[in-house]
Amino acid sequence: MTELDYNAMSDEDFRDMLQNFIEKECPASLRYQGRRVRWKEIKPWTLKLSKKGWLAPAWPVEHGGMGLNIEKMVAYHDVFDSAGVSRAPDMGIVMIGMLLIRFGSDAQKKYYLPRILACEDIWCQGYSEPGSGSDLASLRTKAILEGDHWVVNGQKIWTTVAQDATDIFMLVRTDPNAKKQEGISFLLARMDTPGITVRPIRTLAGDEEFCEVFFDDVRIPKENIVGNINEGWSMAKALLGFERLTIGSPKLAMIAFGSLKELAREKGLFDEPVFVNDFIKLKMDIDDHVGTYRRYADALRHGGSLGPEMSILKIVSSELYQRVTELMLEVAGEQGPHFGPSNFGNASIDPLGYYFFSRPGTIYAGSNEIQRNILAKAVLEMPSQ
Repeated sequence: MTELDYNAMSDEDFRDMLQNFIEKECPASLRYQGRRVRWKEIKPWTLKLSKKGWLAPAWPVEHGGMGLNIEKMVAYHDVFDSAGVSRAPDMGIVMIGMLLIRFGSDAQKKYYLPRILACEDIWCQGYSEPGSGSDLASLRTKAILEGDHWVVNGQKIWTTVAQDATDIFMLVRTDPNAKKQEGISFLLARMDTPGITVRPIRTLAGDEEFCEVFFDDVRIPKENIVGNINEGWSMAKALLGFERLTIGSPKLAMIAFGSLKELAREKGLFDEPVFVNDFIKLKMDIDDHVGTYRRYADALRHGGSLGPEMSILKIVSSELYQRVTELMLEVAGEQGPHFGPSNFGNASIDPLGYYFFSRPGTIYAGSNEIQRNILAKAVLEMPSQ
């Protein structure tokens, strides 16, 4: 149980509390990073948040979270994002943990939730497959029930930092004869289960952020299914709702913008009218997106739901991030195309790393083309061509 009623604090006091802790405890090496940091790098900082009780701001207090209301949630993310704090492998917190709180059995909640909060379990997401990316209903990884175990065979791809994960939550096909959206179940598995093989994928930026995960006659306990058999699609949609809100955050654009500002200061670009004009346009667009993001959060506070219109968050956040990194690469000049951080006066910045890291954002978690189609059909009610 939390000792403080954070929701009763003034917004100013709450923000000051977070900012002071970040300034004192969060290493500079974990701030304003243009890449996804690995678990071994960010583990000490994450354990500090865990010990403080600040790792799960959205979780109810009775499950070990901070129990923040929407106003405090927005403040929490504003402070961390503005300070450029790197994101830990947090799928256990923002995705599977929230899903278990809503759909998990009492035994699953009792076992998994404390382990997630203690950072004993680090989770990855087994959704995308070769030939089945944004179209999750076409997945082919299958699970057959044999006695007390599910026997799983198939492959997942683009699994973020799977090599650092201890556990995976995944969608599997449990009824091959059902319609595409039906016959899918939601399973949990330990990554050290015999038959699971992880193969990192090296990206253009030189990082091994993504992985392939292979399942060869993997035996998973029967009780590791979440919810009912063949009803995984409903949970997948709920989980994607959590993901949409997270991915739609302006955080990455704000972090990159902070580095752009530092780079421009070191190069004396704030005396250049053309750059200042581009810089101010980006700043206004980021501020506008922050306001949009807050309005969605406020709708939740008043009992609303996140409908298809929230696709706009993912579109704007990913494209804003790319625009910031494109300007950063441009103003870096001859040092821009260099791999790894370069020194710009007193600043060490990796413009090319930011640029490469921003590229996949318009593709993963439902490509922006698909998100635009969702908006056209479900929100604007435009006819199909």
